[in-house]
Amino acid sequence: MKQIPEKVTGYSVYHEGSTFLGVADVTLPSLESLSETIKGAGIAGEVDSPTIGHFSSMTCTLNWRTIDPTAIRLAAPKAHALDFRASQQTYDTQTGAYLPIGAKVSVRAIPKKFDFGKLESGATTDSSSEFEVIYLKATVDGKTVVEIDKYNYICIIDGVDYLAAIRQQLAL
Repeated sequence: MKQIPEKVTGYSVYHEGSTFLGVADVTLPSLESLSETIKGAGIAGEVDSPTIGHFSSMTCTLNWRTIDPTAIRLAAPKAHALDFRASQQTYDTQTGAYLPIGAKVSVRAIPKKFDFGKLESGATTDSSSEFEVIYLKATVDGKTVVEIDKYNYICIIDGVDYLAAIRQQLAL
């Protein structure tokens, strides 16, 4: 059966698994491999070669409507567990039905920046919290699709652990 993913129909954000956060929107982390330009004998030109399982800085940003006490708590200089849960609308072309598909992105993140925003009568403050992501796990419809743990040499993408052999070789 062919399914067409369409949009996010709703989302929620939780701190430490239980505290609901009233954020306006979230910018999720990007995955950008660390790479090195390789050239020399046997290569016609240059290749920007990725270092498998190693990623550049991953950040996420929470945008707030007001100066929220929870946002201030998230500025504490320690790792915070954040869960981003979404329901995604998917269209089933065979049945003509819309299906809700769950997605969850969990991160362990260290605060980098808190911006109080601006004050204006009758308007949101547009406050924001920016974090360095040290752990990322994404699941779609109950299946883990990505898990990256920078401090524990874990890089699982679509069920393949790309750093397993390296962990074994390094006795980690």
